[in-house]
Amino acid sequence: MSDSLASKMQLDPLEKDGGREIDESLYSRQLYVLGHDAMRRMANSNILIVGLKGLGCEIAKNVALAGVKSLTLYDPNPVMIQDLSTQFFLHPEDVGKPRAAVSAPRLSELNSYVPIRVLDGDLTPDNLRDFQVVVLTETALSKQLEINDFTHNNGIFFISTDVRGLFGNIFCDFGPDFAVVDPTGEEPLSGIVASITSDGLVTALDESRHGLESGDFVTFAEVEGLDLGTEPYKIDVKGPYTFSIGPLTGKGQYTRGGIFTQAKMPKIINFASLRQQLDAPEMLISDFAKFDRPLQLHIGFQALHKFAEAHEGLLPRARHEADAADIWRIAQELAGARTDKPELDEKLIKELSYQARGDISPMVAVFGGIVAQEVLKAVSGKFHPIVQYLYFDSLESLPQSVTLSEQECAPTGSRYDGQIAVVGKSFHERIANTKEFLVGSGAIGCEMLKNWAMMGLGSGPQGQIHVTDMDTIEKSNLNRQFLFRSPDVGKLKSEVAATAVANMNPDLRGKITAYRERVGFETENIFGDDFFAGLDSVTNALDNVDARTYVDRRCVFFKKSLLESGTLGTKGNTQVVYPNLTESYSSSQDPPEKSFPMCTIKNFPNQIEHTIAWARSEFEAYFSEPANHVNLYLSQPNFLEATLKQSGDQRAILETIKSFLVTHKPLTFEECIAWARFEFEKTYNHNIRQLLYRFPKDSVTSTGTPFWSGPKRAPTPLAFDVNDPIHFAYVVAGANLHAFNYGLKGEASAEVYRKVLSTIEIPEWQPSENVHFKVNDNDPEPEASGAGDDADVLQSLANDLPPPSAVAGFRLQPVEFEKDDDTNHHIDFITAASNLRALNYGIATADRHRTKFIAGKIIPAIATTTAATTGFICLELLKIIDGKNKLEDYKNGFINLALPFFGFSEPIQSPKLKYNGREVDKIWDRFDVSAGMTLRGLLDQFKDEHGLEITMLSSGTSLLYASFFPAKKLQERYALDLVALVETVSKKPVPSHAKNFILEICCDDQEGEDVEVPFITAHL
Repeated sequence: MSDSLASKMQLDPLEKDGGREIDESLYSRQLYVLGHDAMRRMANSNILIVGLKGLGCEIAKNVALAGVKSLTLYDPNPVMIQDLSTQFFLHPEDVGKPRAAVSAPRLSELNSYVPIRVLDGDLTPDNLRDFQVVVLTETALSKQLEINDFTHNNGIFFISTDVRGLFGNIFCDFGPDFAVVDPTGEEPLSGIVASITSDGLVTALDESRHGLESGDFVTFAEVEGLDLGTEPYKIDVKGPYTFSIGPLTGKGQYTRGGIFTQAKMPKIINFASLRQQLDAPEMLISDFAKFDRPLQLHIGFQALHKFAEAHEGLLPRARHEADAADIWRIAQELAGARTDKPELDEKLIKELSYQARGDISPMVAVFGGIVAQEVLKAVSGKFHPIVQYLYFDSLESLPQSVTLSEQECAPTGSRYDGQIAVVGKSFHERIANTKEFLVGSGAIGCEMLKNWAMMGLGSGPQGQIHVTDMDTIEKSNLNRQFLFRSPDVGKLKSEVAATAVANMNPDLRGKITAYRERVGFETENIFGDDFFAGLDSVTNALDNVDARTYVDRRCVFFKKSLLESGTLGTKGNTQVVYPNLTESYSSSQDPPEKSFPMCTIKNFPNQIEHTIAWARSEFEAYFSEPANHVNLYLSQPNFLEATLKQSGDQRAILETIKSFLVTHKPLTFEECIAWARFEFEKTYNHNIRQLLYRFPKDSVTSTGTPFWSGPKRAPTPLAFDVNDPIHFAYVVAGANLHAFNYGLKGEASAEVYRKVLSTIEIPEWQPSENVHFKVNDNDPEPEASGAGDDADVLQSLANDLPPPSAVAGFRLQPVEFEKDDDTNHHIDFITAASNLRALNYGIATADRHRTKFIAGKIIPAIATTTAATTGFICLELLKIIDGKNKLEDYKNGFINLALPFFGFSEPIQSPKLKYNGREVDKIWDRFDVSAGMTLRGLLDQFKDEHGLEITMLSSGTSLLYASFFPAKKLQERYALDLVALVETVSKKPVPSHAKNFILEICCDDQEGEDVEVPFITAHL
């Protein structure tokens, strides 16, 4: 079925959604996950979602945020009060109204580009023909089979999914010959060729491993001597630096050069229909610790459908033993009818029956995120779909501290009945009376608050939610931070989010406290001892390591559990930090960011990442650093004296100040245009010619090999062409940014630039014998001339500067880099500068979108991953509230929705320390002492009570005591109490709000051996 809709949608030339361009300011973070092609395909797709309980609404929310052509809802059934357990767009006053009709206008607020419609009438084939994807929730199996028979035969993608308490399933049928354009979404790998033998053995340059796998495909470029064409070659990996592409008979003899690039090859998948898969299911394993469960749950879910058919569509009652026995009987019959005769776990099947009417927000979030991503895969061909069933359960989240019975889990007529059916009334009350601190209210924070609102977390008499975030809402946030709307742009995230979830669940009104402060050392007067003492646990929703590490340290100090999570595109991770049990977030570190040698960036780039890094540095060197130097000179009386005394490049600093303040200070915008034109000539022509003068294209190294070989690409000077859009863009952006420094008004008219440019005379380049270039990073800096410059030269430069009093009040305005304002010329300049540099060196240029991603260090993000990740975290939160305290009770998780992959493991146990036959926890234990104790008393107490001799004692960077101190200093300090000791040595008072402080110690044990021990907490 090669001409099926699946293949056509993915592989035909793309339309641009009726001429509508993608709104990059809204979708910017998601574009870096999916790409423009996938987004355009999505924008031509019509999606139908059947069932608007919590799961259907969660899927619809994520799909609407992602951006499709249209979203149609079908659910004529009336709202019931228990729907509010997970359906965040329903209110108590909606009870009795049709679910879809009530939900549609509220979903419409999420994305103005996605019209939301309600499908009236019945689900007939005629009503399905106009959709590319049909998603079924809360649909009888017989109806699923009927609809799938039609969709499978008519090229319509089909997904069915349900969540039953802590159990859930997904089924995908994308038809025969479904083309996956990009199975992983990872950036193609590339590298520099060192050699290629006649039998096709390719050796990569030994700077880095090629990273390829056997079966991958690569293409080649710039290979001299061999005619490899443009077609992809299938490879067989021979080693970390070598791979084979097969014999190259008749293609010539390799001489030099070459770049290989991994080629993404489409993967064709043949999906079977639901009817076929019921008997012979293909399963994606979601948890390898539960390898035997998917098939059992496959039968269990069918048993639920059979039960419902016999009971007017009703599922088994919560904790109802007779209903559970009926389900067990049906499941046994289904298993017995199968050829493989699987063994069933009666306890598991009955638990599924007990929870069948349950509806719990964390599970809905997990499945809503996963299913929405499958919808996007279906219409875009981006990423590998689920083939074909996924079953997942989180039975570990079931509370053990309460006894669950039919009466305990019976409905109460409240919005929480879906949750009560799973965890019972008593445990629900414990959830409601939880006091939780959420740090951050961005994408993860919004999803977390939504889940908590549905769970009723903090809504009880003793409950409370604290949330803080110092950031304000930007337009790009609206694509995935779904609590925010367009009118909220510019407002504080924490306050808007708190108000939004209180409107979702009025029980939270007065139960959420929103802060606008960053959690850090400077706000310990706000988030101090009393604050943390009033918390049950902490949840991080942060996007930077420093803040996460600080919160982690505070949680360790106050012995509070911490839930940590993060996302990167389709990847998500979760971590549980539990007192006296697990390691902390700070116990492990992410690998350092990839960096490039400076000599490569400055003089020998060979890939676009090098030129973008260089252009980002140029941006600062042109528009930020000079203005700051000038302002320091004008505002600091001793700036010149300090500059002349310092080591380094004093001459460059003084020349920059002179240039920006005296010799090249513009008075008109036309002079800014001229400045940008001269900088173009200097940077992309003269400097390149000087480099080639120093190292001609035919030069060789001391070993006789060509200098311009391997990673070193010989550059070519650029001749300015006013009609070249990259050349022109550089002048426009550079002139406007230079004008901004001086407070001059910019110009948009192209004619103004052309007129000025036509009058500029460019001086001829003259070679210099005094310019040197750094070839390797370990070479000395040729420009580091400060030490060698004659003092008279520096003084002469200083004398040329006008005294600050002569230009009183004058200041330059430094440019502060802002990547998300498309009107400020920042990314425009970096894009043009980088691409000009790339043209110099024969490197493929990058568009503005890619340049912004690299220069702005943007973290790709999509709502689907965020929803699933927060769902997994909230499943762990239920365990914390239950007081589970065994390592095997908890799970750290890693997911990648692109593959898709789900991996779970027990948290790592906190390390232990031993001294004098005692074992203590390295992370969570500490010595508690009174801050009123003297230093002498502390030393004696440790010797007498712990058998430890303190050899050094410190507070922060202050060394308070060391055994090697002179006797006089020791005598002076022995009698001081610990507060006086800290204040005397550090010369800073202990903060008035502090109730304790930390002391670090080095100790010897009873054998005189140095031992590692926990820190001391001195209590005030």
